[in-house]
Amino acid sequence: MIVKNIKDNTYLVVPEDSDDLFSLRRIIRNNDLLIIDTSRVVKHIKEFSRPDRGERVKVRIVMSVENISLDAAVDRLRINGVIVNSNNQLVPRGLHHSHTIKPGDLVSIEKNKWEELDLVIVNKESNVYGFVLVSIDRTEVAVGRISGTHLKMVSNVYSGFSGKMYRVKEENIDFYFNDIIKVLFNIKNENDSILIFGPGNVKQRFHNYLVNNHNLSKTKISVVDGVDAAGQDGIYVFLRSSMVNDVIGSSKIAIVSSILNEMMRRISTNDNRVAMGFKDVFEAAKFKAVESLMFSDSVFAQASEDAIVDLLNNVEVYGAKTFALDSSTDVGKQVYSLGGIVALLRYELR
Repeated sequence: MIVKNIKDNTYLVVPEDSDDLFSLRRIIRNNDLLIIDTSRVVKHIKEFSRPDRGERVKVRIVMSVENISLDAAVDRLRINGVIVNSNNQLVPRGLHHSHTIKPGDLVSIEKNKWEELDLVIVNKESNVYGFVLVSIDRTEVAVGRISGTHLKMVSNVYSGFSGKMYRVKEENIDFYFNDIIKVLFNIKNENDSILIFGPGNVKQRFHNYLVNNHNLSKTKISVVDGVDAAGQDGIYVFLRSSMVNDVIGSSKIAIVSSILNEMMRRISTNDNRVAMGFKDVFEAAKFKAVESLMFSDSVFAQASEDAIVDLLNNVEVYGAKTFALDSSTDVGKQVYSLGGIVALLRYELR
């Protein structure tokens, strides 16, 4: 999440994934003020005539929050409230308004007082940069972006070349590389790092072409060996491998992968320092036993949104780490299959 403190009680935030949206769900409360860009239907009423259908106009409003909730997919945050100010006289104060926050949306949050936990959550999510993954061979490439625990995948790009036994002219492979670079720059954010991998030597050739033809001196670009698949399969192979910890060990996706690996190790060795399902995790939280916690959208079938928010807030107060996941990665799918919420425990509960 991109975060900037613009004045004492106001933070400007841009959520980047489902984890960020759930963090906002925990931070935003009733009577907080949100400054948002939205749209309203404005109807023009003329004397002795019916109101017309109206037109939708863009407007910046200040809204006092009355209700907030996540939708079932954990990738939308729905907020209802009352407009207390706007930059358009056709949108008066006092009207009720509903707004949806999605990854990439900008919103300013103003509170009378920021609680200590709110500041911990904001600073924890602040300016976590992404990684652009390029999985390439001479026939196809897939480009994806990891932000937090979310993977955004771009459709495969194909070179149109024949089998590997045929020689390819240099100018033809340049066309292929240029098509890849267009996709890469379309998905890449300013501070993202770039990881290039795949079978053969095409990854190194693409790296050299990228560096020699574009000014990327401020971007960290790495070539990763050991991935023997290209396209979308190559990206999933990379994310499942131990290389994730070696190459992007400080990223959220690497951290949650390590937590899940440790959980599966404990389960296989009958180490009871694990909890699965909302009931078991809730019980462990009562004893301050939770060390790390991961959850997916399926947990909302087991408990109310407010109960889950309270659980996360309680465990973070005593130092536990929490992560929201979605089904874009294998880790998210595995947590989903394990009951929607899992935790590593500091000690065994008897």
